Amino acid sequence: MGSNRFLTRRRTVLAGGLTLLAAGPAAAAERAAPGHGHRPGWTGTWAAAPTGVPASADTVFEDQTLRQVVHTSIAGDRLRVRLTNEFGEQPLVVGEAQLARGASGGSGTAIEPGSERVLRFGGRGHLVLPPGAARWSDPVPLRSPAGSDLVVSVYLPRRTRAATVHSSAFQHGYVAAGNVVGKTDIEPVSTNTSWHFLSGVAARTAPGHRPRAVVTLGDSITDGSVTEVGANHRWPDHLARRLREAPGPDPVGVLNAGIGGNRLLRDPNPPAGSPAEDYAAYFGESGLRRFDRDVARQPGVRYVTVLLGVNDLGHPGRDAPVDEEVTAAELIAGHRRLIARSHARGLRVLGGTVLPFKGDSLGFYTPEREAARTALNRWIRTGGGYDGVIDFDAAVRDPADPERLRAGFDSGDGLHPNDAGMSAMAEAVPLRFFR
Repeated sequence: MGSNRFLTRRRTVLAGGLTLLAAGPAAAAERAAPGHGHRPGWTGTWAAAPTGVPASADTVFEDQTLRQVVHTSIAGDRLRVRLTNEFGEQPLVVGEAQLARGASGGSGTAIEPGSERVLRFGGRGHLVLPPGAARWSDPVPLRSPAGSDLVVSVYLPRRTRAATVHSSAFQHGYVAAGNVVGKTDIEPVSTNTSWHFLSGVAARTAPGHRPRAVVTLGDSITDGSVTEVGANHRWPDHLARRLREAPGPDPVGVLNAGIGGNRLLRDPNPPAGSPAEDYAAYFGESGLRRFDRDVARQPGVRYVTVLLGVNDLGHPGRDAPVDEEVTAAELIAGHRRLIARSHARGLRVLGGTVLPFKGDSLGFYTPEREAARTALNRWIRTGGGYDGVIDFDAAVRDPADPERLRAGFDSGDGLHPNDAGMSAMAEAVPLRFFR
């Protein structure tokens, strides 16, 4: 959603990723990577959608180790990790990288002794990623239970601008001095709540299973804003728990492709001189533009859920120019394009109704925007374009005032559900869609 925690200049996002991803090093590097994600038996167990950063962003790493925690959705006995420099302007030099299980009951800085696995890329223990490139690691043998924490440690020996990021992880990350990749525990010099240069973990499941994944394409509501940090209370996390508990022999990975502030139709375009120039880049490329990378190329993807449109409605005049106001017809046309592209990839695509936001503190609501939201939701429910419908709106709206979030589900800004609201959203997803 629109939030003053996010970042950019439109030209930064476009120059930093789109051209390179479409036809340059990123796509080529991933095609060349051993065991690319679509080979049989490999399925995504965790994902985060990367973005660029604003020109004003000043986070730099040098001779430091990043220790980052991710939460699995399905189990595996062999794992691969995706590192990314897709929005960087300089080569990303990784001196060493490691994957391990998180220590039980630990602070997040500690790993389980004996679970350490060196990550190699084409047999090498170091990696140089050109600007615009991403790469899957070689497989490593490591049993990882479903619903558990993995810790990825990356040593950056050279001065490295944090140019590729998922800014709102709702999970603590740690930065330590020097190369401490192999240490069981570390003393951080700083902490953050972002994932840097890290966008995926794939798992090989037990023989005889037919694993598959669902990608949840969305904005900050899918990303987990503003849930408890480290609690894994995003609605896709709750969905992953439901799928694990449901009867059935085959696991379903849940890959979160939500980005705070993301729009369906347009890239970030902050008005000149506005505060949004310092955060809009974190909103990421439009849902339509990033579909191939964040959805279609995910390992084992078979399904996609779509929850986009509220920022298209709410950003104009605040985080985007006034002339980018959208109509329901424009949003419906954008959804139709996502559906067509999903079907062209053989994916089953499920449409999520847009949540209410009357009384929000960000200035999104107007009667005209509510009319557009209502028309869009009516089309999602009855238009027949989607293979199935997830009625998030009905799950969280106030019965006495359907244009508002229910008080017990409101995080306080009238726009984002709280942890209880996220659980209610996950409960609204019919699991029959994934059988």
